[in-house]
Amino acid sequence: MASSVAEAPPPKPLPGAENAGRPGYYTVKPGDTLRKIGQETNQNWRDIVRWNSLENPDLIEVGQVLRVVPPTSSQVAQAPAAEKPSGAPVTGTSLPPAQPASHTPSPGAAPGVVAPVTPPQGAASEDEVAFIWPASGTLLAAFDEAKNKGYDIGGKAGDPVLAAADGRVVYAGAGLRGYGNLIILKHNNTYLTAYAHNQTLLVKEDQSVRRGQKIAEMGSSDADRVKLHFEIRRQGKPVDPSRYLAAR
Repeated sequence: MASSVAEAPPPKPLPGAENAGRPGYYTVKPGDTLRKIGQETNQNWRDIVRWNSLENPDLIEVGQVLRVVPPTSSQVAQAPAAEKPSGAPVTGTSLPPAQPASHTPSPGAAPGVVAPVTPPQGAASEDEVAFIWPASGTLLAAFDEAKNKGYDIGGKAGDPVLAAADGRVVYAGAGLRGYGNLIILKHNNTYLTAYAHNQTLLVKEDQSVRRGQKIAEMGSSDADRVKLHFEIRRQGKPVDPSRYLAAR
């Protein structure tokens, strides 16, 4: 009598696989950590934990698909926040679906902040913000969609750099090449601001700041002169600051 051989069950799909390639989602690559993913998408890793109901932020897999934009109110995931993300990179041999190309600063121009994945329609509300000038120096270079993604403002080393609006620090460091000592503030689900080339950073990640608060000192890190490169990003896309700042 021929013996029957049990067929192996099909492999279980990775979490979120049905969302692969959709706007607002990120497919985990080899070497990724939640902190790294948060930096690449301009989001806080703790928010990503909550949006994806991750019970253990140390356990993410290559090919897993994560939401990296805020869900609508009916989709908000409830999950316990972890105290600390794992620094260990993700390992794996399978290649995930292709990811959006990284942004490289234009030669000779102040670099732009890496844009997060574009949120799906309706994910970000039209939360208008009243911005102020982040520095009092002379405008060296205005917004140019092809060459300069924000304002370059001159000054002296050590001049104060101010938060343009109330917000939360989602990045503070020098890990993004070409930006020098960089601060990124998240103001709501629509707007971010970025402050590059600082001499000294005076705030830390997850810290809340108020409009007009001194958050850094102007410098020349990764720049050819002392200046502040300032950007306003709406849903991840750089916009002309002149539309939001009072004329001088």
